Amino acid sequence: MTKGKRNPKIDPFFNKAQKWKEEFAKLRDIVLDCELTEEFKWMHPCYTFQNKNIVLIHGFKEYCALLFHKGALLKDPHGILIQQTENVQSARQIRFTNVQEIDEMQLILKTYIDEAIEVENAGLQVDFKKHAEYIVPEELENKFVEIPDLKTAFEALTPGRQRAYILHFSGPKQSKTRESRVEKYIPQILNGKGLND
Repeated sequence: MTKGKRNPKIDPFFNKAQKWKEEFAKLRDIVLDCELTEEFKWMHPCYTFQNKNIVLIHGFKEYCALLFHKGALLKDPHGILIQQTENVQSARQIRFTNVQEIDEMQLILKTYIDEAIEVENAGLQVDFKKHAEYIVPEELENKFVEIPDLKTAFEALTPGRQRAYILHFSGPKQSKTRESRVEKYIPQILNGKGLND
């Protein structure tokens, strides 16, 4: 497929969009102007450069956005990149609520896309937090002491599964809620399964 060309396989995504239809069309034009290859990944239009993911178009209830896969590495002189949640390490969004915003930001968006391409060309990588940098909640530590097999089973999980559990268990402010979350997932951990398995 030629770079910068519309991929007809993605047309259905844009055609069936009820919300953000105009905004999506505008974002698509801007991104394609940057000579990226249009693909469909994670159920969204994804734009690549030499098979490397650069940016994705997606919509939510309150806004639509361009998601830069390695947005954490962009300079962001305009302060417009948003970290979706505190646990997102690499990706950053630029959010829009109407087509006029996108129209007014065309040149800025192209500058950010060009920089994202340069980041890929340079082979830059996001320095992800290591698993050890996540603090195991006290409630889980207590269960490890109480049930030694639980600690063994937990440590046998992949780092990603361990991280998902730690983040899930650490979420609530109240110890009682954290404890009940840990309690709920003990059988799953003992069976070697992740949070969403």
